[in-house]
Amino acid sequence: MKVTYFINQYPATTHTFIKREILALERRGVAIVRVAARCGRDLIDISDIDEADKTVHLLESRTALLKAVLWALVSRPRHFARALAALATMARTSDRPLLVQFAYLAEACALARTTVASGSEHIHAHFGTNPADIGLIAALIADVPFSFTVHGYDEFDRPGRLSLDRKTRGAQFVACVSSYGRSQMMRWCSPGDENKIALVRCGLDSGWALAPVDPPSGVRFVCVARLCREKAQVVLIEAIAWLLSAGRKCELVLVGDGEGRTAIETAIQDYKVGHVVRLLGWKDSKGVGDEIMSARALVVPSFAENLPVVIMEAMALGRPVVATTIAGIPELVAAGENGWLVPAGDVDALAAALADCLDTPDKHLAAMGAAGRNRVAQCHNVDREAAALAKLFRANPEPMSTHRTAAVGSAAQPKEELSWRHLDAPSPTHSNA
Repeated sequence: MKVTYFINQYPATTHTFIKREILALERRGVAIVRVAARCGRDLIDISDIDEADKTVHLLESRTALLKAVLWALVSRPRHFARALAALATMARTSDRPLLVQFAYLAEACALARTTVASGSEHIHAHFGTNPADIGLIAALIADVPFSFTVHGYDEFDRPGRLSLDRKTRGAQFVACVSSYGRSQMMRWCSPGDENKIALVRCGLDSGWALAPVDPPSGVRFVCVARLCREKAQVVLIEAIAWLLSAGRKCELVLVGDGEGRTAIETAIQDYKVGHVVRLLGWKDSKGVGDEIMSARALVVPSFAENLPVVIMEAMALGRPVVATTIAGIPELVAAGENGWLVPAGDVDALAAALADCLDTPDKHLAAMGAAGRNRVAQCHNVDREAAALAKLFRANPEPMSTHRTAAVGSAAQPKEELSWRHLDAPSPTHSNA
């Protein structure tokens, strides 16, 4: 079987989990056509550079985009019309300008053309944001089944604007990386589509599971994440300042970069912790692993998450985790067993957990790390998850024009529920009450 994978940026430093999934699928005999809008910046991992050579990047040529639109108009006019109707429907609730919607249409035409030319039988998008828009429209043009993986948290912040219910209606299935994420998709999908929502966890390969690990020790903590408000590194810096004021020895290494770097640098200066806090920027997979191995524990102080892959990586390396009790994190981090859980935004609770981690005897800390490693091996094996995903790809492989739940009209199909008029109907009203 051949599947087209579509991602907004690929390869990218923050998308290692997608690369692992692709390689695991290929090991199971699923041929993957890699397509992305653009390549990630400043690639530092050799395997990412290799992946870039295998990937079609749609935005590299405007001429190619124009040719793809003409190809769709001339060679697939009816499919193009259905795709245009679908785009118009989703655009009604979108917060993206109309010009951006037309850009999505051009990308979708190029994605469809690549899919047809390669002989691919399915389009799968990663992220329920614009990649799922483009993937769905392309699948309508190419007349192949469509699916997407939801990672959250941003998809769940604006489900109506993103038309998650309509994308789910057009999908063969929707993969969710945590039970929390699955619950949110079941909350926002249209009635009757709940059976499409599948749990397919992100996974680690055997290299992580078999890597030799030293027991955790020392006073260094590590946080690996994009530098942004949602990841709450400023709260972590305040907690480090709290520890120092209490006379505790500790260090903090921040791996990552992003739009929040200036605010974090300011916080480091304001709290006068520059002598114990270091910003390292992005690291390749080996560099991330080395930083985790040199730490006593991983810290995830986030305000918003789904289930961070870095938690799996830290546990696979025998390191306990200090994290906030949000979203899917408690599915992996068990307080007292393999880490600590604290309320998001609570500086005192975070500092107390870090202090408790420092006070925990190294022998007990090693036992917590071993428990975390076993947990990851049980729940996050990439080959096992890829097998589940491959099974979903092969189930009901009907083209969009005949798929019962594709929401694409056809004179041969019964009932109005199979037309795009179903998508034109108002989305279900959801309430927090």
